[in-house]
Amino acid sequence: MEIKRDILETFLRWRESPRRKPMLLLGARQIGKTWAVERFGKEHYKYFIKFDLDRSPEVIDAFRISKEPARIIKELQAYSDVPLLPGETLIFLDEIQESEEAFNSLKYFCEDAPQYHIIAAGSLLGVAVKRKNMKVPVGQVNRIDMYPATFREFLRMADPSTFEYVEGITSPEHLPTVIFNKLASEYRRYQICGGMPEAASLMLDGAGMAEIDATLQDILALDEVDFSKYAEPAEVTRIRAVWHSLPAQLSKENRKFIYKVIRTGARAKDYESALTWLADAGLVYQIFNVTKPGIPLSGYEDREAFKLYACDCGLLRRLAGVKADVIQNRNAGYTEFKGAMAENAVLQALLPQIGPDKPYYWTSEGRAEIEFLIDVAGEVIPVEVKAEGNTNGRSLSVYTQRFNPAKRIRISMNNLQFNDGLYSIPNPLADWALKFISLFSFFS
Repeated sequence: MEIKRDILETFLRWRESPRRKPMLLLGARQIGKTWAVERFGKEHYKYFIKFDLDRSPEVIDAFRISKEPARIIKELQAYSDVPLLPGETLIFLDEIQESEEAFNSLKYFCEDAPQYHIIAAGSLLGVAVKRKNMKVPVGQVNRIDMYPATFREFLRMADPSTFEYVEGITSPEHLPTVIFNKLASEYRRYQICGGMPEAASLMLDGAGMAEIDATLQDILALDEVDFSKYAEPAEVTRIRAVWHSLPAQLSKENRKFIYKVIRTGARAKDYESALTWLADAGLVYQIFNVTKPGIPLSGYEDREAFKLYACDCGLLRRLAGVKADVIQNRNAGYTEFKGAMAENAVLQALLPQIGPDKPYYWTSEGRAEIEFLIDVAGEVIPVEVKAEGNTNGRSLSVYTQRFNPAKRIRISMNNLQFNDGLYSIPNPLADWALKFISLFSFFS
């Protein structure tokens, strides 16, 4: 089953924008970037052409010959079966990291030929740009970050009627039991398969867990190949060590990243570049601590304290070796890691909503921890995450007493509710969190 991706709506807004620039599409491997661009091109343009710079070295020569967009277009036309027309043809430069000249051409198309609609993407583009010391044409491209499929996208395909019910929520009333139970069931399935489109599609098609796990394992194996292919030889072992330490890092009650979990005696200076590589590859999200919830949050960032999450909860489950039935049946021994999985899934839900700026987290002398702080229109909102319905922890109360935020979010497996600035949102509805903040504020 093909999953409809919300990013297609982002692409459409880009197409219609009078300030449109060439798009630079970023994201981890296997999340469906090529599929999304091809679908968009075929649905919204008269013509679509994809130039794969990894498989067509002769096309790269077109960018070496000249920096003039008109000349480049004329050269590319020789390799295209469709006309390259302004506004009518979507030009997709895939694997653009293979040509620095092609990468730089985005600047000239922005300045001299904005009438051409161009999207550029590539495998491990963030890694390649740094490795080759390529200069990103800041201000001359529209950077779009793409993520694995969200639970919102999964639910739309899995249970359209429940999806439509959630989409229609306009007030903070308790969800009917039947709706809540359907959401909980589909959310457990999503935590098992995650948002990698191939694995999620298999789950939606009713495939067995052996096939879903094999697909996730294949993706993990390809990631390991990328370590060797795209990283410096001296870094490969360290990148692999950090990546494989992720389940152990997140299984701790305190999920702060600890270098000695990688190996005894490990030091920050030995592994910082490995962490950066994984983040640039889109495989992990590095969430930093802040000393206080001030604006901007980055101004209070503590670079020495951070948590590391996987780009996808399904990959994290498979990397950790957690069996599907442990999640499905809520095994009693599945405790700390259940909390980690809940946090990872909530982070995946928040990122597409809040834009390019990642959230932060806050701690108080070991007495309290708020999993995420997000900046919404200049207002810092704390987000507490619980895996189940037990909300007896003191963290949000400690934070509220100290900073008196006007809005707070608690994500747990309790029903939907809004009371005195506290938005209680069920885990499956984390994808709608910012929408609910906007809607429910009228009920204050």
